Amino acid sequence: MDISVIIPTFNAQHYLPTLLERLESQTLSFELIIIDSSSTDNTHKIAKQYSDKLITIPQSEFDHGGTRTKAAQYASGEIIVFLTQDALPTDNSALERLVSVFEEEKIGAAYGRQIPYEDTSIFGKHLRAFNYPATSHIRTLADKQHYGIKTAFLSDSFSAYRKSAMLEVDWFKDGLIVGEDAHITAKLLLSGYKVGYVAQAVVYHSHTYTLLEDFGRYFDTGVFHTMEAWILETFGKVEGEGMRYIKSEFAYLLAHKNYLRIPEFFLRNGLKFIGYKLGRNYQKLPYALVKKMSMHTSWWAK
Repeated sequence: MDISVIIPTFNAQHYLPTLLERLESQTLSFELIIIDSSSTDNTHKIAKQYSDKLITIPQSEFDHGGTRTKAAQYASGEIIVFLTQDALPTDNSALERLVSVFEEEKIGAAYGRQIPYEDTSIFGKHLRAFNYPATSHIRTLADKQHYGIKTAFLSDSFSAYRKSAMLEVDWFKDGLIVGEDAHITAKLLLSGYKVGYVAQAVVYHSHTYTLLEDFGRYFDTGVFHTMEAWILETFGKVEGEGMRYIKSEFAYLLAHKNYLRIPEFFLRNGLKFIGYKLGRNYQKLPYALVKKMSMHTSWWAK
């Protein structure tokens, strides 16, 4: 299989040297494309040391879906791997393991396991443990009875797509505030493709969100679900999955004896719930307030 690896970047000098060195040591060959949103640090200089395929776009033109589509259409590979600049393969066979699932013809997309960096908060570590288990599986549209909204889950921090399948469903959608990965995954499932989760393909990737950042993140998810309501109508509402997550997080805190973080657990999840509900009703709110509540403030200017 011909493989292309795409990394969207912005002021990535802190991450790129380690990431690109790790990619250079992978056990398969690939085309490396870096698409940069006019970084103001040394991102360009570092990128050019590892790839002659550097695409530069104005920062104002960055779009979660549109930017990835632009790079994917430029790519020569039939299998397109996406990494975010802050993801780091844990070993030199992560890419090979991820793309191996495409030997099955009906696999349209796949994603690997994410494990947290050591300095991640307890809440960030639980999020990775909850979303990225140690067992691989393959999902089809028929599995929505079991997985619900999680059927269309996928993360572009470490993912791969069959290029011909992306073309069939008209690539990523432009203009989404978040969720370009879930959106295209839902379209692929509806088109008869399968989605693979490859637990043996692993990257370090995690965040330590503040309370307000978590609020904004869930607000934006609510906006996405309102704009693309067909996803909930097709795969099911988020409430069941949300309750399962809350129970799992509470058990995780207890198992790790983080009793002092329990008050924060209630506050954090309360803010997530409020943020999501406000996002679902963003059209009823003043524009100035919506911008303040969103994690992606610049998106609203578009």
